[in-house]
Amino acid sequence: MAYDFQGSANDLDVLIVGTGFSGLCMGVKLMEAGMKSFLILERAREVGGTWRDNDYPGCACDIQSHLYSFSFEQNPDWTRMFAPQAEIKAYLRHCAEKYGLLPYIRFGSEMMEARYDETAAQWNVVTRDGRRYRARALVSGIGGLAIPSIPQVDGLETFQGKRFHSANWDHEYDLRGKRVAVIGTGASAIQFVPKVAEQAARLDLYQRTASWILPKPDRTVSKFERKLFKWLPFTQRLFRSAIYWQLELRVIGFTMHSKMAQRAQTWAIRHIARYIKDKELRRKLTPDYTIGCKRILMSNDYYQALKEPNVEVITDGIREVRAHSIVTNEGREREVDAIILGTGFKAQDPIPRGTFFGRDGQDIVDAYKDGFEAYLGTTVHGFPNFFILMGPNTGLGHNSMVYMIESQVHYTLQCLRAMRTQQLREIDVRADVQSRFNDWLQKDLADTVWSSGCRSWYLTAKGRNTVLWPGFTFTFRRMTRRFRTSDYVLETEKESVHT
Repeated sequence: MAYDFQGSANDLDVLIVGTGFSGLCMGVKLMEAGMKSFLILERAREVGGTWRDNDYPGCACDIQSHLYSFSFEQNPDWTRMFAPQAEIKAYLRHCAEKYGLLPYIRFGSEMMEARYDETAAQWNVVTRDGRRYRARALVSGIGGLAIPSIPQVDGLETFQGKRFHSANWDHEYDLRGKRVAVIGTGASAIQFVPKVAEQAARLDLYQRTASWILPKPDRTVSKFERKLFKWLPFTQRLFRSAIYWQLELRVIGFTMHSKMAQRAQTWAIRHIARYIKDKELRRKLTPDYTIGCKRILMSNDYYQALKEPNVEVITDGIREVRAHSIVTNEGREREVDAIILGTGFKAQDPIPRGTFFGRDGQDIVDAYKDGFEAYLGTTVHGFPNFFILMGPNTGLGHNSMVYMIESQVHYTLQCLRAMRTQQLREIDVRADVQSRFNDWLQKDLADTVWSSGCRSWYLTAKGRNTVLWPGFTFTFRRMTRRFRTSDYVLETEKESVHT
């Protein structure tokens, strides 16, 4: 970039937060572009983001491994079609090592506050251990699924047994022979519930809303396939492309209310009927909303676990938690030794208040009135030289998020290159551009299955979808292919001197 800092080694061109897919991808592309004045802050002692933190039993990806990976670093050694957590974590570590990112990562450095200095046109960042950094541009790779959501249940904090969230799994606690209560039946729960059921003496599964679940087309990747992908890389590229287009077509069912969605719902109903013969249990597990309105899940062992004699699905809600028990809304008290929260993440509040402060000291949480928004899910008006990866409305219900991340990283890199080549001191997306983009976005989302009436973590309390992209991923890639200066308010060094 045009502005070389003098003095401390903590004066940077770019500062990145997080070492998940987003942060590592940004680092790799900066290295390739020759922009080496950057650092990556990581709160933990290892790379991996959500794939480091979520290591609960059964944790695995629900997108095929060969697509849920970087296009520039395809892995021929995936052992399963849907990679388990440990393999994805190892893959991210491999990427950090291969592309020389480890010297640029500051482990054990949790960002506490980032504040934009308008006079200097730079971001001042403070970490928990007291270190301070200054950077011309700030890139958030925190992601939307980083902060666990803890349900508001009376007495939960006073529970005297063992309690933990799936994102902070306590592997030291022995579940064998225990009376376990699991609260939540989302994407994480359907993976760990079968594992817990194998160990627990009794498992009480508290379900607020049933999820549509489809069979998971998982299998072992044969040794022959792995050798083929390694010796003839183009075969893996073809395989990856086939997966991409197969998944991309699913968006039609979400956005056009086609017969494709009806067929999927019929398939899901048959999946329930295949394993659940008890009519009452089948009734509990059959959703009352259109498939796709909430996240569609995939599992081959969840329903089998629920019909075991030591498992009970409870749907009448929780009135309170006592020292050693849970009381339902109907007054039924059940003693438990451990409570596991499978309640997901704060997707609607991905950035805590008091973290990012932009122009005039405005907290980013106050920058939007009806839910988190950005332009192209990447830049926010009033927060110059700031870029969010996996930002609002970049989530997917049908394809690989890594594809979206690479699109955003490319766009961010275009912005940074423009700052360097055009000697821009500051870029700030125009308020009217951001507003028009989000008006268009919400109009498109209003005619999708995600707005068909169910309650989901995609929506704010007012029904605004701040999470999902409403169409094809290649459309998003086309929109982020080029940085348009007309979308931004630009300030050059000369203008700064004159003012």
